[in-house]
Amino acid sequence: MSSETSTPYTPASTSTTKEEDLGLDDDDFEIIRKQKVNGRTFFKITKEELRSAGLSLGPATALVDFAKECKDKKLRSFSSYLSLSEVLVEYGYDSDGIDSIPLFSPPTYEIKEDNEILKRCMEEILGRLRSYRTLQPDSLEAMRNEYVVALLHASLHIVIDLTDKELSMRPQYGIEAEDLICITEDKQHKVPIGIAQNIKQLKSACKTNKRKRKRGADDFDYLYGIVTTGWD
Repeated sequence: MSSETSTPYTPASTSTTKEEDLGLDDDDFEIIRKQKVNGRTFFKITKEELRSAGLSLGPATALVDFAKECKDKKLRSFSSYLSLSEVLVEYGYDSDGIDSIPLFSPPTYEIKEDNEILKRCMEEILGRLRSYRTLQPDSLEAMRNEYVVALLHASLHIVIDLTDKELSMRPQYGIEAEDLICITEDKQHKVPIGIAQNIKQLKSACKTNKRKRKRGADDFDYLYGIVTTGWD
């Protein structure tokens, strides 16, 4: 399971000026949401299909033309970012190290040792250790992913129980809630590069999900990026 993916070609993953040029209103976005148009289907959809779904001629034409324009641009893939410095400079940091990234202190919650979810997670981890032995820096990606997935699923369910909020985890380790987006990058080597790619993934995910929200809704309160080797 690799987390190095390409930027999704959706109206939300391009510039804000282009989003404004589309001239879509809340009713148009609601139709698109109901039809569950995503990055994979966006480029294949036709004007006739959009019209049959309820879009007027103008918005349908604008969307089809916009999809073609996005496809022709061939937006840059996350995995093509091979330097942390080229990403940090976009945010005003002239550095190639993670020390320049501001620290923050997230809220903490106490998890009791008898927590059933935690106990099942530890049993799963110990079972894998018996099978795989201790993970090494050169361990196979599939082996590392099994540890990462086990910890993420356990953490997700514990947070759901503690906060009583609905969360979901999608492929590529993307976790989304009403006010939160979290993307986890599994990197065997070159962790700073993983951080750079993770930052760009978070930015893209935030833009994409903003377009799913109704006009006037608040932005996401939290964007979390987790970069792990799966063994340390």
